[in-house]
Amino acid sequence: MSILEISKLSVHFGEGENCQRVLTDIDLKVAEGEFIAIVGFSGTGKTTLISALAGLQKPTSGGVIYRGKEIDGPGAERGVVFQSYSLLPWLTVEGNVSLAVDQVFKDRPKAERQEIVDRYIGMVGLSHAKSRKPSELSGGMRQRVSVARALAMQPEILLLDEPLSALDALTRAKLQDEFADICQREKKTIILITNDVDEAILLADRIIPLNPGPNATLGPHFEVDIERPRERTALNNDERFIKLRAAVTDYLITVGAERQDEDGEQTILPNIEPVRLGKNEPLPKAYAEMTSSSRNERYLEFSDLTKVYPTPKGPLTVVDGFDMKIKKGEFITLIGHSGCGKSTVLSMAAGLNKITEGGIILDGHHISSAGPDKAVVFQAPNLMPWLTAYENVELGVDKVYPNACRAERRDVVEYYLSKLGLKDSMSRLAGDLSNGMKQRVGIARAFALSPKLLLLDEPFGMLDSLTRWELQDVLMDVWKRTQVTAICVTHDVDEAILLADRVVMMSNGPNAKIGNIMEVDLPRPRSRKALLDHPDYYAYREELLEFLEAYEGGADPSEEQLIAIKEKRATRIARQRAASTVAAE
Repeated sequence: MSILEISKLSVHFGEGENCQRVLTDIDLKVAEGEFIAIVGFSGTGKTTLISALAGLQKPTSGGVIYRGKEIDGPGAERGVVFQSYSLLPWLTVEGNVSLAVDQVFKDRPKAERQEIVDRYIGMVGLSHAKSRKPSELSGGMRQRVSVARALAMQPEILLLDEPLSALDALTRAKLQDEFADICQREKKTIILITNDVDEAILLADRIIPLNPGPNATLGPHFEVDIERPRERTALNNDERFIKLRAAVTDYLITVGAERQDEDGEQTILPNIEPVRLGKNEPLPKAYAEMTSSSRNERYLEFSDLTKVYPTPKGPLTVVDGFDMKIKKGEFITLIGHSGCGKSTVLSMAAGLNKITEGGIILDGHHISSAGPDKAVVFQAPNLMPWLTAYENVELGVDKVYPNACRAERRDVVEYYLSKLGLKDSMSRLAGDLSNGMKQRVGIARAFALSPKLLLLDEPFGMLDSLTRWELQDVLMDVWKRTQVTAICVTHDVDEAILLADRVVMMSNGPNAKIGNIMEVDLPRPRSRKALLDHPDYYAYREELLEFLEAYEGGADPSEEQLIAIKEKRATRIARQRAASTVAAE
């Protein structure tokens, strides 16, 4: 029996020529106790849909029926958790949850209301923090408070609007596991809005894409026929998970490609050379011998790199003896738990952070300061909001190509903006662009400098996963043309494999160092769709997941344990290739 039914729901804003048609003719029946995950791109109307279900947004036509009666506003039977925490900063954890409980259960005795508050704060693991205020909590803890508050109202239906998307990937994974456990215990009817396919499969009974607008509609339904509880690493070996993940991803990629405008006219990149800073900078004697080797093979070299920060409790060694040689044109990804020194290594390579011990040599020169030969793309693109997309890229190009004529510099700017899908947005102010478009400008600006080294510090970390897919493909396409040596810090296992020639896995900090290096022997050019179809892909993914699991919670795995993880991947690939050979015969 359906507990909730959405019937011909449409939400439009404005009238006439200015009418914005967000949702059109949404139909969905949700069974009691069912967990539905609705996935889609940013801007497709997912939040508008959840607001309509919560009774916070009045439909233009159609409606939402709860237990046979059309809803006409918010109700205690429908609890909501939004992406933003929406906590009252002057109240404690207990106070924020109590506020909701006291409103919904005002007729119950005080002791009973307190028992409800304590039970749900304990359920999300915050009993130890009940007297803290939101400003004293991490992002993950704040979202736990939001979940506790919604559950404490004991709604029949829980509406979740991307509740974990603002968190880093590792915190998000931990909360997904906790949330799956809570959902099993509470047995609620749940509708989850998410942009993460793995999250949807881990939690839901049914996955439904929301096709992009205007006039956004629901796509085909994908049943998740995998028994609970579902364990993330174990799923990686489950053929049902692999097939379902590929099917949902393929559908979303196809829909995303169809909504993009085709790029017609192409700008030709002029044959001009940038000015190189520090060309005549003398090498320290300690590194002179290293630079005599082939620049192609040892184009970038980290030698016993160490970073120590002074603290009130004494020196803190964040990175301890990072050693690595990188070929010219190689793409490296760095992955590991928060606090393992990934971004510290990157900032030292950029010349933005002083090296305590050891050194970094790029193309024969010791890195001692920042410069345009080392282009950096941060998580936030740091654009000048009062300048256009074109002008933000032009600023760097004018400095790096002083000997080029105006037309040549213009061609450089337009070439990279076009390649990043911004041909029609060059004249738009940066402040008016979406987060995804801003990051495209930041990447275009980095490539336009023709750097010797491209450094990417979680460049897609603030974007929804589907926008990340688009930009990862764009980044790969532009990188393929330039073959710039690149290092990318990421928390995303799939991103690490997609981009890299080698994945460098960092041990836990402090005193972090390289824990493992995984060669990614997958064909290029790569696309997400092609990787999902490759028989070896999930073996690489399993190795990274098990490595991260081995270091979970500050653990320090043995060398034997790390070797066993690597050998497991090799065994799986060998088994798959043997089976493939037999099938071919």
